[in-house]
Amino acid sequence: MRRGREEPGRLQGAPPPRWARIAPAVAMVALCLTQWTTRTAELAYFLAALPAVAAFAYGPAGTAVFAGLVLLLLGIPDLGVGQARGSDLATVATVGLLSVIIAWVRRRRDTQLVSVRTVAEAAQLAVLPPVPERVGRVRCAGLYRAAQRGTLVGGDLVDVRAGPYGVRAVVADVQGHGLAAVGTVASLLGAFREAVLDDPALAAVAARLDRRLTADAAAESVAHPELFATALLLEFPPGLPVVRVVSCGHPPALLLRGFAVTEVAVEPGPPLGLGLAGPAGAVVAEVPLLPGDRLLAHTDGVTEARDAAGNFYPLSARVPVLADDPAGLVPAVWRDLAAFTRGGPRDDVALLLLSPDHEIRTGRRP
Repeated sequence: MRRGREEPGRLQGAPPPRWARIAPAVAMVALCLTQWTTRTAELAYFLAALPAVAAFAYGPAGTAVFAGLVLLLLGIPDLGVGQARGSDLATVATVGLLSVIIAWVRRRRDTQLVSVRTVAEAAQLAVLPPVPERVGRVRCAGLYRAAQRGTLVGGDLVDVRAGPYGVRAVVADVQGHGLAAVGTVASLLGAFREAVLDDPALAAVAARLDRRLTADAAAESVAHPELFATALLLEFPPGLPVVRVVSCGHPPALLLRGFAVTEVAVEPGPPLGLGLAGPAGAVVAEVPLLPGDRLLAHTDGVTEARDAAGNFYPLSARVPVLADDPAGLVPAVWRDLAAFTRGGPRDDVALLLLSPDHEIRTGRRP
């Protein structure tokens, strides 16, 4: 995906690694060669464990092949590997049969798991679809990493939409993370997408989101009524060389002008869901833009990530260094952040880079 999230299908699982499929065959050959060359050691009976090992990488048919080969090697003395007789051979056959059953059960469970994860992936992508490469005249590059392993949606949200009042974007961080926060994320996204079409003022968009969370928190069906979220709203009005910004307790966006990086100055308002924001409560900052300017919005999962010594990730200082990365700024920041934290932060992470086209800033029509 362009947004840098997990690729589609990642939740659906993957076939066993190649080494897991090769290992039983390599072990069989190694044991046979060792037995043929070392007559004093009795290694042949280790072959009896190979069908059970194969059951974790092969289906019932493949496991049955391994079980049959083991029975032949141990039951035919002329092969010079083993001399199993009577109860010993019956024990090996029983192990082989049980291994085939285990392989069948595992394959069936894998199929069910793929089906469940496919549905889960489709549902999550419906809640938070990838950010497109372009919305109106604004080029977008985004990245999302959920803290909870195996999920595509967590407690952060990113969206960019075009409407009659320009291109609007939201980057937000709701209370909590992981699957427990998905309901709040879906509620905020729905309210934002309606506001893009209906509300002429950016402050009214913030007020709508605040009302949505306040109403959700008051609902009796909500298990945790103390819902709140920080959010950063951006608006690129048509034909004007400016960006309007509203901050609801969210980390400020970064303005990239050449190799200079500055924080967008905006008076932060209260977080959403506390019932403190009204139609006139949010302060809107209007920032002039020059050709080539870019805006990088992020959640606190980036700036609050720590290294082994407990130091916070210095996003503002790292952006100028990473700005010329051929792969793009957003993937470069993620790789740098993963290296800084030695594997990636433990919180949800969202990055959104917005690049208005030159026509917007000059007011010229294409």
